[in-house]
Amino acid sequence: MEEKKWVRLDHASNIFLAAKNETDTKVFRLSAEMTEIVDPVLLQSALKETYKAYPLFHNVLRRGLFWYYLEEDEGLPKVKPETAPPCSPLYHYDRRELLFRVLYYKDRIHLEVFHALTDGTGALWFFEDLLAEYVRLRQAKQLESMDKPERREKADLEDSFKRYFSKKKKYATIEASMRPLERYKDIETASGDEKVEKKPRASAVYHIRGEKTPDHRQRVIELSTSLTGVLNLARVENVSLTVYMTALYMLAVYQASKNKSKDVTVTTSIPINLRQFFPSVSVRNFFSTTVVSYTFKPDQEDHLDGLCTVLKKQLQSRLKKEALEKRLKRFMRFEFYPLIRIAPRPLKDGVLKAVNYFNNKNITVAMSNLGRVQLPEGMEEYVKQTFFYTSAVRPQFCLMSYREVLSICFTSPFIETDIHREFVRLLTEREIDVTMDVNKVSREEINE
Repeated sequence: MEEKKWVRLDHASNIFLAAKNETDTKVFRLSAEMTEIVDPVLLQSALKETYKAYPLFHNVLRRGLFWYYLEEDEGLPKVKPETAPPCSPLYHYDRRELLFRVLYYKDRIHLEVFHALTDGTGALWFFEDLLAEYVRLRQAKQLESMDKPERREKADLEDSFKRYFSKKKKYATIEASMRPLERYKDIETASGDEKVEKKPRASAVYHIRGEKTPDHRQRVIELSTSLTGVLNLARVENVSLTVYMTALYMLAVYQASKNKSKDVTVTTSIPINLRQFFPSVSVRNFFSTTVVSYTFKPDQEDHLDGLCTVLKKQLQSRLKKEALEKRLKRFMRFEFYPLIRIAPRPLKDGVLKAVNYFNNKNITVAMSNLGRVQLPEGMEEYVKQTFFYTSAVRPQFCLMSYREVLSICFTSPFIETDIHREFVRLLTEREIDVTMDVNKVSREEINE
């Protein structure tokens, strides 16, 4: 009998297993709104073809004595109609289950992924290829010609954390890969003599409270607006789209807060796609996170200008080579520390859970910008819009753009929508039109 193939989890994946719970399942969703009702037979054929090209997605999660690991599974994924709430749990320790699912509902196709398998970029590659194959089959059914999509360059099972940050490897220079910093080029490069920025104390960070949904489902709010319109607002402030939308969201959090008679410190967790800096086409997790902060003053009337400037400077300093290297090497040292390596897995889970708990005390909200969806030419006739959001233990928003539409998706474990209302108001005050869709989460809403 052939021995099953297995691979150890990457550096980022272990924290998701320790931190997941009934509310924050560590599952995220990519969605596409099609121009026609989805054909499940064609979608299954497209999934079968795409699945062949992604060996990473063939794995189930197993528990060892010291670490979790991925083990190859011979089962085939099946598309299913959407029946459960978005981002429902995908991993159960007592079942051999694939770590992703493909769902459909009316004119929508959904891909849900457990974050321990891959990050947003890896999942987006799979999703783009799935959509391209589905449209190709749809066109073939209508007796039209469409070439088979070209295979993208990727490395399914490469652990890029080990490639770049293992002690056994010489650190790969990233001098030639700093192009993402060009968007911050008007901010002077920080010198060694500059004053070190102090992080806010956890006790001073504002935390959002609210009534949790009765069955742990996420409150999901989808906003759609003009990409060009929002980019123009960002250019006025001389910042990137990520910085501008983060600033707007943090301002909405402050506006929705109850007590504005004293200083309010709001922080936001932002993921960093390390593929921007390190040459990697790994499908596995390869990202880091950083936290930006701003303290709102009760006597300050217009916060947005100052907020954009502060966040831009903070991100510029966080994305320097030295800051990235120091942070990532520190985490890798922890993973390979001798006492940690020989500790049993449940003890490691407990340590990581504690680390996650104390990290959360420094965070008010979170955001993620997955960027632009890249589909082959001619897909516009079949794909109308795309969306991206994730389960959340605190209010969070995610950005994704397709063609000229910017999708802004909010998720929250709370029923309240005060922050989202303020966010929409801030956009409409700047003459940005939005369309909005909100799911039902409370018993009263569902009964209606």
